[in-house]
Amino acid sequence: MTKEEQDFTIDERYQELLQTILDFGIEKKDRTGTGTKSIFGYTIRHDMTQGFPLLTTKKMAYKSMITELKWFLKGDTNIKYLVDNNCNIWNGDAYKKYHQAFPETEMLSQEQFINLIKTNNEFAEKWGELGPIYGKQWRNWERKSTREEKIINPGVYTVFIDQIQDLISELKTNPDSRRLMVSAWNPAELHKMVLPPCHYGFQIYTTELTLKERQEEFCHNLNKDISFAKNLEHVDLDKDNVPKRKISLAWNQRSVDVFLGLPFNIASYALLLQLIGKEVNMIPDQLIGNLGDTHLYLNHLEQAKEQISREPYMLPEMKVRNVDILNGEFEYSLFEYWPHKKIKAPLSN
Repeated sequence: MTKEEQDFTIDERYQELLQTILDFGIEKKDRTGTGTKSIFGYTIRHDMTQGFPLLTTKKMAYKSMITELKWFLKGDTNIKYLVDNNCNIWNGDAYKKYHQAFPETEMLSQEQFINLIKTNNEFAEKWGELGPIYGKQWRNWERKSTREEKIINPGVYTVFIDQIQDLISELKTNPDSRRLMVSAWNPAELHKMVLPPCHYGFQIYTTELTLKERQEEFCHNLNKDISFAKNLEHVDLDKDNVPKRKISLAWNQRSVDVFLGLPFNIASYALLLQLIGKEVNMIPDQLIGNLGDTHLYLNHLEQAKEQISREPYMLPEMKVRNVDILNGEFEYSLFEYWPHKKIKAPLSN
C-alpha cells in the first residue's frame, strides 16, 4: 500500500466504490427481481491502525453485526440465538423457507413467525434452521472418514473439521504458513443451505514486528511516550508478553450488496481479525476485501448518492477482552463512535 493510499479512510474508500458503481456499473437482473448496477472485481483495504472500520457516513447497527459474528463462531445455524439477542439479519431467510412450505391460507405472518421462534423451542428447532451455512462450515465441516480412520474408530463414517480451531493452532505453531485459511464454500452442501455464502472464505497473513514497533506497542499499552522504551530489547519486551507479530486478514466475497451488506462485512471481518489477534497475541494490521459481483440495487441509488455527499468523521476505537473465540464469547467496548444519521433502504431478499 502506498503512502497516498494509507491516507484514505475506509469511509472515503467506500464512497469511492459507491461513485464507481454509479458511474460505470452495468445494469443487470438478479434473483430478487430488483435489478442492480454492478461491477466485477474490486479490492477495498483498511489499515487497522487508523481505527475500527465502522462507517461514519451513516449510522451502523453494530450490535447486530457483533451478535451475528458470535453466532458464526459458535457454529450455530438456527436463528433462535439471533432472535433472542434482537438481531434480525436472517429473519427474512428463515421466513422465506417457512413460506415455501405452506399454502398462503395456512401461513403465519412474519411477525407471528418470529414470535413463535422466540417462545416455542420446538417450532424454532424446526423452522429456525437455515441449513449448513457459515457457522457449520467454519466449525463443523463434514467429510467422510478415511479407511485408516475407520480402522481406528470402527463404525465412525464421518469426521468433522473445526476450521477455526485448526487456524488458531496453526497460527501458534506455524505463523508463516500460506495455508491459514477458512472456507464456507462447501459444494457438497450448497443445496442444503437457505442461501449459499456470499463471503465464502478468508486467509490470514502474519509478519514479525520490528524492535521499534514492539517498543511502540509497549508504550501505547502503558499510555507512555516512545522514549520510555527506547532502551528495551526484544528479550525485555518478551517478559511483558508484548506481541511479536502483526496479523492481516483478506476475505473473498462472490456477491456484494454494497449499500446494506458491505459495511457490515467490513466491520465483521475487522472484528474477527481483532479477536484472532487477541487469541494468538498479534497486532491487527491490514484488512482486505476481494470483491466479485459488486453491486448497488436499483432501489438504493439515491441513498448511495446521499452517503457520498457526507463528510466522514474520525473512526471509532474497538477494544475486545475476555476472548474465548472457540466458544464464540468475548466482551467489547466501542469508543468515540459519532456517525451521521442512519440512511434507510429497503431489503432485497
